[in-house]
Amino acid sequence: MQKPTSLTETSTALAADLPEDSNITDLVLSSQAEAPHAPVYAVPNGAGGWLDVSFSAFLDQVRSVARGLIARGVEPGDRVAIFAPTSYEWAVLDQAIWFAGAISVPIYETSSAHQVEHILSDSGTTLVACGTASHEKTTQRAALDGGLEVSTFQLSGAGLDELTAGGTDVDDATLEAARSAADLDDVASLVYTSGTTGKPKGAMITHRNFAAGGLNVLAFAHEVVAWKESGHNSRTLMFLPLAHVLAHAVQVICLVGRIQIAHTPSMGTLTRDLASFRPNWLLAVPRVFEKLEAGVATKAKNAGQEKVFDAARTTAIAYSKAQEDAARGTGSGPSLALRAKRAVFDRLVFAKLRAALGGAVEYSVSGASALDPELAHFFRGAGLPIMEGYGLTETTAPATVNIPTAMRMGTVGLPVAGATVRISEDSEVLVKGPIVFKGYWENDQATAECFDDDGYFLTGDLGTLDEDGYLSIVGRKKELIVTAGGKNVYPTPMEEGLRRDRLVNHVVVVGENRPYVGALITLDPEALAEWCKDNGRGEMSMSEAAQDDQVRAAVQEAVDRINEGVSRAESIRKFVILDHELSEESGHVTQSMKLKRSTVMEDFEAEVEALYGPRKKA
Repeated sequence: MQKPTSLTETSTALAADLPEDSNITDLVLSSQAEAPHAPVYAVPNGAGGWLDVSFSAFLDQVRSVARGLIARGVEPGDRVAIFAPTSYEWAVLDQAIWFAGAISVPIYETSSAHQVEHILSDSGTTLVACGTASHEKTTQRAALDGGLEVSTFQLSGAGLDELTAGGTDVDDATLEAARSAADLDDVASLVYTSGTTGKPKGAMITHRNFAAGGLNVLAFAHEVVAWKESGHNSRTLMFLPLAHVLAHAVQVICLVGRIQIAHTPSMGTLTRDLASFRPNWLLAVPRVFEKLEAGVATKAKNAGQEKVFDAARTTAIAYSKAQEDAARGTGSGPSLALRAKRAVFDRLVFAKLRAALGGAVEYSVSGASALDPELAHFFRGAGLPIMEGYGLTETTAPATVNIPTAMRMGTVGLPVAGATVRISEDSEVLVKGPIVFKGYWENDQATAECFDDDGYFLTGDLGTLDEDGYLSIVGRKKELIVTAGGKNVYPTPMEEGLRRDRLVNHVVVVGENRPYVGALITLDPEALAEWCKDNGRGEMSMSEAAQDDQVRAAVQEAVDRINEGVSRAESIRKFVILDHELSEESGHVTQSMKLKRSTVMEDFEAEVEALYGPRKKA
């Protein structure tokens, strides 16, 4: 019988479950009881190094802060916002909120007063932990604009000390009653969506989502996060915003799994912190890997070793693809000659790439947006495998993920333990399992619209399952382009492919009901400056570059490469380079770095029209 080429549903068996009357803090306490002295966090020692924080010491601080919250009037079910950058204090407060029986409301540190006002008003939050004086000022303005009664406290140093001091009269029985008030189906956190197509909605992430979901993700991905040497626990450096559900969920997973975390609040110190902490795995978004590759390539070029780097890159990709063929049973793996070439480039190039990540990283996990397969092949061939996964706010981040023993390039992996992925008749990806959220806060209509009759969450993403159950994401359902000729075009793969070019920052492919496909493109300012040096050009502004023939020719080469992989009807015939960046500040990018496609289309309607010329009258 012929083997089927695709599936419509796949699942991974549940690996662990919890008592219905428990919550995330019960799981944390159980893990702490097994190894009270395990180092679960690390904090800077002030001299360029790190101090270990044991599980027991961490929970002692958590209990003290929880008492302070209770003394401030926080009751079970109340919402407490965290408006601060990634830090150890963020982790302490997050757990303390749950120990006080309350609900955490993460807010991105870059949020405007308008965004903060919406979240506080919608969630009914009246207490906000602020990372800096600037965050406090923004909160006060948001409260004033919205007519809200909100109190604040500083998350850093003295702020937490004052909160702790105020809770000394809260006895153990009161704290325990608050900690144990919630069960698995109660809300643990309100995580507001990125708002690419409207106002952000508060996704109700339950204790089950964090606890049972996290326990199963931990079991499924143990190869990535488990340290190889006996007696040493795994360690990672967290630099993504903890307001993002991916970082938030992974931090909880790490605590339960006794995986040590150090925090980097600023990307400016990332290189230094990687070198001093030496994590053995990392969580990142594709842009980090794109920048890392571009940085190494630029250094090689400046040192007159561009040809060496290009050859090394080609070798790494070929090596990884040979590994992939062997894993699929369609090849015998890297040849002796290819292995020899890789060994040479390992000393010349790949070792430097690994050193840039601290020198001890064995795996990286990539999420939040699509990872270009060629980039993934390059890093794996260089000895830094990237495990790409897939998930949304509503699935408490990872719903599927690749793992070392079950990895397939170009896919986002298999369902995590306990999860089921189904492909609907119109190719939409549906998800079910303990990771799926409860619904949207006080928005019954939106909640009803995002679940089908079988209880599956409708992700809004289009995808396919191969014959072995690996999921591939094609694009967003709402972003599917149908040209005037009736051709269906999925913009995401082309956009991600174009962003691989060092000059390109953002891409929006257009063509809905148009005679051909076009694109709006923005340039990367740092890459533009390097390009100008490489080509003997003086400094060039974004507006000057948008009209420069040489720049356009360089971008055209990138477009031509992308067009080679698609049909004529799908190819990008024309493009326009916008004269400024698309950013969070400009209102075109969300805080989780997703493009607001509809906003871009509205604000650059004239540029889109210029791609096609005047419309013909009927």
